[in-house]
Amino acid sequence: MCRNIKVLFNFDPPVTDDEIRAASLQFVRKISGFNKPSKANEASFLAAIDDIAGISTHFLRSLETEAPPKNREEEAAKAKARAAERFGD
Repeated sequence: MCRNIKVLFNFDPPVTDDEIRAASLQFVRKISGFNKPSKANEASFLAAIDDIAGISTHFLRSLETEAPPKNREEEAAKAKARAAERFGD
């Protein structure tokens, strides 16, 4: 899976539409192989982002959990520590 797509479920504050759209963009880039589509493919590329963002929003809003919400800063610090361990400083 693309490492740039982040977990978006169960955070406080909740995920924003911008975060969902950014993840959708990364997903479409990954599966299409395009960082930026040609003019001929631009409409399809943007429509796919919109569709995936809509489905993702619906999906994330429908999920339920008993786990307490995660703290964004704590999760970012954990990810940074994992990256430092994996790749060095």
